[in-house]
Amino acid sequence: MGIAIKDLITSKEVSMADLNNKILAVDSFNMLYQFLTTIRSPDGSLLTDSKGNVTSHLIGLFSRVSTFMELGLKPVFVFDGPPPKLKIYERERRSELKAEAKKEYEIAKEREDFASMKKYAARTTKLTTEMVDDAKELITCLGLPIIQAASEGEAQAAYIVKQNDAFASVSQDFDSLLYGAPNIIRNLSIAGKRKKNSALGYTTVKPELINLDENLKSLGITSEQLLILSMLVGTDYNIGGIKGIGPQKALKLVKQYKHAKSPEDYDALFKEAKWKDYFDYPWQDVYETFKQMPVEKIYSIKFVKPEPNKLTAFLCDKHDFDKERVEKTIAKLMETKDMNQKGLGEFF
Repeated sequence: MGIAIKDLITSKEVSMADLNNKILAVDSFNMLYQFLTTIRSPDGSLLTDSKGNVTSHLIGLFSRVSTFMELGLKPVFVFDGPPPKLKIYERERRSELKAEAKKEYEIAKEREDFASMKKYAARTTKLTTEMVDDAKELITCLGLPIIQAASEGEAQAAYIVKQNDAFASVSQDFDSLLYGAPNIIRNLSIAGKRKKNSALGYTTVKPELINLDENLKSLGITSEQLLILSMLVGTDYNIGGIKGIGPQKALKLVKQYKHAKSPEDYDALFKEAKWKDYFDYPWQDVYETFKQMPVEKIYSIKFVKPEPNKLTAFLCDKHDFDKERVEKTIAKLMETKDMNQKGLGEFF
């Protein structure tokens, strides 16, 4: 879901060339959900192989990531670990929404309304353990690093960027800002388009870079105040925020507490905002969830040569991908300009 602060955040457009040879920490679940939501049959069903295994996410992942590599980008894939306690409420909420969407899908199916079928089917998207395992196998065959987060993937990605082990965190959500990610890349798509949220069809998008320090300076607040502001408008740990408080009002409120020296100093703000009218747990629980999110501090970022034979076996033999197209993509990948110039060993 992310946080509803888009209208406050400024960004600058970047090109793929700007990201050449830069290590990018990818929020893997965020990317995989994009593929599972958009890569579907006309009736909304997921694409599968002859054995019934879902391949929508693999199609998107192979296409996008191989292109990233051809363009000189160096993605590191960060996978979520166990969710924090408060995330369970969000998962329950999402499950309820998926159940409602399933009912709407069945109604649309009876009417043979394919447009509605595809719309509601996308809202039932679930990422299973099998899908995650397949995604990891594909990423490994491509020779790219995988980092298993201790909990939330975006927190782990932010930590990696803060350690200067990556240039930016890649995600559509803004949560990484609350974990202190210095840079975030959004809209990193090879197609230059994104599915519209409220309607069928797509909208043109271009990659954008969000710098945390520049935004804090522009807004005139600290990273601490950004977290408090986000809690007022809603995060994954307090869905919907406080009624009647949008981003601009939240910004005004936190600025009134610019002299706050400790988290306890914000207690009056949340009392004024009537937090207890909307949530049956204290605001401190959300605050501490963000501040004390566990991260894996020991990890390895090592790029190795892709393995063409394993890629072909995994995609074609196991999942029925077209062999000619896969081999063509692999050949193109192995002949990229950067690799030829530096030599495979040096590049990886």
